[in-house]
Amino acid sequence: MLTRRVIACLDCRDGRVVKGIQFLDLIDAGDPAELAHRHARDGADEIVLLDITATHEGRTTLLETVRRAAKNLFIPFTVGGGIRTAEDAARVFDAGADKISLNSAALADPALIGKIGADFGAQAVVVAIDARRNAGVADTVKSAHVFTHGGRRDTGRTVIEWAREAESRGAGEILLTSMDSDGTRSGFDCELTAAVSTAVSIPVIASGGAGSVAHFAQVFTAGCADAALAASIFHFGISSARELKQQLASQQIPVRFPC
Repeated sequence: MLTRRVIACLDCRDGRVVKGIQFLDLIDAGDPAELAHRHARDGADEIVLLDITATHEGRTTLLETVRRAAKNLFIPFTVGGGIRTAEDAARVFDAGADKISLNSAALADPALIGKIGADFGAQAVVVAIDARRNAGVADTVKSAHVFTHGGRRDTGRTVIEWAREAESRGAGEILLTSMDSDGTRSGFDCELTAAVSTAVSIPVIASGGAGSVAHFAQVFTAGCADAALAASIFHFGISSARELKQQLASQQIPVRFPC
């Protein structure tokens, strides 16, 4: 059985890591470079840094923040936010990223996925999907919509349809964030994650709602996720990635380097 990855996420605004609930009420969580290195030391398999206001503010990624975080980081490092062209992606890779994450730009120009993949490899292109269920319909999973610009704009596209297209365009992974669960620490949206995981053949990273070991175990089993991402439980000392992986291993969930 393939091992499951535990990923630490750094949502950044103005060069600082922030955390909120359902993309709102952001509070300061610390310095991105310090947190990236701490989470790596504490057993995270990967680090994801998302410049969450870059697209909304119409600017490119803060490259100095990326450089500082990437320095002396020896685990895979994914960066997203404000990447609108292949040239933007190249600058982020030059600043130290191993992978880039596309969200709004990929929806605006799906060909960008394959364009960047052709230059840097499909494994280096992650398509991030910010998803919200539609409470006004019977099947809220199949009708869940994709949002862009930091969760501010409803594209009208369904999550499963877009995930399939992203794969067909050359995405190497899907980063699926449940906006309904984000920051609540009430658990991942396992039903939505499972629906996307079974709709595509590329790895799916679950995001939004992590609050306990049980939540990770659930998303790796019922949610069929290949990886799961958390922020606040790591930033605020509720658990380290190493402690989490040790407990997952005790439940026979295969993880990387649990000790």
